[in-house]
Amino acid sequence: MVRPRRGGGKAAAPPLYASSGGGALFQPAPPPPQEGKQQQQQQGPRGDVPAAERSPSRAASGDDEPAAAAASLVRGLQRSLGRQLPGGASCAMRRGGGGAGRKGAKSECQREEKRDKLGEWQDWLRAAVKEAGVFIVRADSKIWVTLVMAAVAGILHWLHITNLFENDRHFSHLSTLEREMAFRTEMGLYYSYFKTIIEAPSFWNGLWMVMNDKLTEYPLVINTLKRFNLYPEVVLASWYRMYTSTMNFTGIPTKKCWSVNRGEGLSPVESCEGWGDPASFYVAMIFLLNGLMVSVFFLYGTYLSGSRFGGLLTVACYFFNHGESTRVMWTPPLRESFSYPFLVVQMLLLTYILRTQNVSRRSLIALSVSNVFFMLPWQFAQFVLLTQVASIFAIYIIGFIEASKLQKILYAHMASLGICFVLMFGNAMLLTSYYAASLIVSWAIEGLSCLFGTITLKFLMCLIFGISDDAHISNLLKAKLTGYRDFDTSMYTCAVEFDFMEKETPVKYLKTLLLPVVLAIFSVIVVKTFQHAVFHNECHERHEDHFNHGEIVFHAVQLIFFTVLAILIMRLKLFLTPHMCIMASLICSKQLFGWVFCKVQPATVVIIVLAMMAFQGIENLQKEWSIVGEFSNIPQEELLLWIQKNTKKDAVFAGAMPTMASVKLSALRPIVNHPHYEDAGLRARTKIVYSMYSRKPAKEVKRKLLKLGVNYYILEDSWCLRRTKPGCSMPEIWDIEDLANVGKVPLCNLMSMDSRPYFRTVFKNSVYKVLEVTRE
Repeated sequence: MVRPRRGGGKAAAPPLYASSGGGALFQPAPPPPQEGKQQQQQQGPRGDVPAAERSPSRAASGDDEPAAAAASLVRGLQRSLGRQLPGGASCAMRRGGGGAGRKGAKSECQREEKRDKLGEWQDWLRAAVKEAGVFIVRADSKIWVTLVMAAVAGILHWLHITNLFENDRHFSHLSTLEREMAFRTEMGLYYSYFKTIIEAPSFWNGLWMVMNDKLTEYPLVINTLKRFNLYPEVVLASWYRMYTSTMNFTGIPTKKCWSVNRGEGLSPVESCEGWGDPASFYVAMIFLLNGLMVSVFFLYGTYLSGSRFGGLLTVACYFFNHGESTRVMWTPPLRESFSYPFLVVQMLLLTYILRTQNVSRRSLIALSVSNVFFMLPWQFAQFVLLTQVASIFAIYIIGFIEASKLQKILYAHMASLGICFVLMFGNAMLLTSYYAASLIVSWAIEGLSCLFGTITLKFLMCLIFGISDDAHISNLLKAKLTGYRDFDTSMYTCAVEFDFMEKETPVKYLKTLLLPVVLAIFSVIVVKTFQHAVFHNECHERHEDHFNHGEIVFHAVQLIFFTVLAILIMRLKLFLTPHMCIMASLICSKQLFGWVFCKVQPATVVIIVLAMMAFQGIENLQKEWSIVGEFSNIPQEELLLWIQKNTKKDAVFAGAMPTMASVKLSALRPIVNHPHYEDAGLRARTKIVYSMYSRKPAKEVKRKLLKLGVNYYILEDSWCLRRTKPGCSMPEIWDIEDLANVGKVPLCNLMSMDSRPYFRTVFKNSVYKVLEVTRE
């Protein structure tokens, strides 16, 4: 069957952000008052404190209904499960003893020993069931309604991002090569390791290949699993191999293929749909994960605010500000697509821990596990957790959590850091990070000295281990604050996604009313925090209730850190916007706005806010839906096909980082540099490769390329000419450090006209020019 391609030009996609113990995992606030009983429920048991203003720990201690319901639930489960709970188990043992007496009864001592062995798991099960019952009663009398609403939110987001991705690229109609080319820059690099594992003779053989990679930084052999946070690719590759093996065994087809007519004089290509296609499977798993993330967002907003309306408001804000919240629909393979959903889970667990009076071991283990899942896929995760530790330490200083809880949380973070260190094969960057230093210092030091101690310890650890891989982060912050510039820093600051936040971003927040709502909530939190700090002792002496919700204050402090990060680096709106959506749920919080809900129903407030947000929010969604295009990159396709047909399999290539990822992925040729710029050694290699765009003599550039073992250099005129802003063309960036050659004609211009005598042009089209590095 032949399927035609779409006609018409491709609309430009939006700029990429122009880019255990005894507690259940959740313990929501008491259920909201029912309609018609509001005035009676506002009066507390003592008659002096509104129930909406009491802290959860106080309210829970006097709440007999949940405990009674939980006890009833346990009794019902005991009757229904029989031997699986303590009462049933004892009856079973008595009946078993009678049967065995005819063949020789066991001694009383042996029976007692058996009871002792069973006692431990019985106690654990009894506690778990009781806590589950308490959670269900306290959380929501209609818990299944909440779960269904969360599932619907997740499915809607999954459909939304899937359709946006398909509309932007027409991905289902692309050939295998075109799909690989669609994964530009570091996306293609990450996907190449997924491809390596699924095409290997066995999973373990593929894993060995990525752990002993000879193609990525020729001639070095590197463990890419350690260097590039590739656990998502390893897991997905194992799933893909299991899926295809199972389907093949059962005879169920996994994909359908067509011949696609591309028009414009181009030859037809084969295009396959279905999870049997590797790229389709890979992208589908990412979209499923991010759909599930929005389900967690709904539960998060519901739990934080104590109302399903809070969860609804969180999800609505996320959709209305979708373009400012994520870029998964445009760049699925990026590390944040795998990592950020687990940060949402982690922060929900942390919120539970901060709200709960007695922290259980199971909660801390869950927090540590979620930390591991957040850190393993993404090298930047440690910097986000650094801000989290600082936020927790801040609410400890203010007095919202006690020292014992702070230490337990820090222990959970330390445990997860140690696990990641082992799973990343001893990656020293983890131990020398600001995050690791902050954990140690926060555990031992109090006050402002914690900041200075963190910085000092971090630099001492870097000196001890000789690690400079994350030095560019410090230089990047230095450049943002002081105007400092060097080659590596300019490579970041000249990229749009690493620039300061756009002026249009706050305007977009204003139009959807997200910013005004969050500012109002933040102001109320600041006032109540000030009242707590000033009147805490006085209220305690008078035995009066006061605002004592450290989890809410934590979110306010975390908002400050995320705001600073987003202002400095636009790409980090990824953290700010979703957190603002979570904060918006607090408009339903009785702890903050109980005085309003005495007069107005929460549902009325939420409906009014959503109606006003929807004016701009729906328009934003329509703009996303209107993006229709089709991926096509004929010049790069010509380049890759030429490389496959005309070069040896061991021919070594150098060039621009994005292009090198495609050469490794699709042509399977060794490369000397790639887009993962976070390694100090790779930055040094890339600087040598990019000397082709400097004003240095051709002879000097050739000599350095030969030392790297380069056979071919892929020259792109656009890299010589493009300039995102003043001072950001490649020759201008080189002028910062190469003062001796300032004013000379850039070498890339000379190579475009005539590459002889030091290089020989072997391929050329409208975009790319392949130069063979001639041997002397």
